[in-house]
Amino acid sequence: MTIDYKKTEKELYLPKSTPSVIDVPRMTFITVDGKGDPNTSAEYTAAVELLYGLSYTVKMGNKSILEYVVPPLEGLWSVDDDFRGGGASISDKGKFIWTMIIRQPDFVTADIFEAAKITLAKKKPNLDISKAKLETITEGLCVQVMHIGSYDDEPATVAALDGFAIENSYAIDSDDTRRHHEIYISDPRKVAPEKLKTVLRHPIVRI
Repeated sequence: MTIDYKKTEKELYLPKSTPSVIDVPRMTFITVDGKGDPNTSAEYTAAVELLYGLSYTVKMGNKSILEYVVPPLEGLWSVDDDFRGGGASISDKGKFIWTMIIRQPDFVTADIFEAAKITLAKKKPNLDISKAKLETITEGLCVQVMHIGSYDDEPATVAALDGFAIENSYAIDSDDTRRHHEIYISDPRKVAPEKLKTVLRHPIVRI
C-alpha cells in the first residue's frame, strides 16, 4: 500500500477554510534556507529543485522500506526588517527570508540522507547539495486555516487567522524557529491562482 500523508493525516494537510487550533507533532524534513523574492530569485528556484531532487532520490532508493507519495512543498517565512504580521502585506518581496522544506518519512536517517545527497550530486552537479539539511521540527500548538486563492491575497486570511487566535485567548508566538508556515497543496503550474489551496499556520501560546 502506498502512503499519502495528505490522506492519512488530513488534520495537518487539509484543514477547513475556517481557522482551527492544532498541536503539530515532531516531524523530519529536508530543509534549504534562503532569501529573496520567490517569483524571481534563482536561489529560490534552485532550493526547490534541490528539495524535490533529494526527496525523490530518497523515495526511489528506499522503496523496499516504504511506498509513499512525496509530501507537498512547505515554507517557513519571515521578513528581514519591518514585518509586523497581522495580515500586513509585503511590498518588497526581496526582503523575504525563507526556509523551504519537504517532509520525510520516519525511516529517513542521516545515513540515508547522506546517501541521497551523493546520488543526486552525480546526477545534478549544478546543484549546491551542501545547502540541504535533514532536520526534525516540532511546531507544537498552532492555529491554521486553508487559504483558497492567490498567494497575494493571503493577508486577509492571515488577519482572520490571527484574529481567531486572539478571540480564543491565544497569542501569536513567532520567533526565529516558529514562523509563518505555508503548505502548498496545489501546484501553481497546473491550478489557476483563484483556486490554489495553501495551508497557513501560525504558532500560538495560550494567554
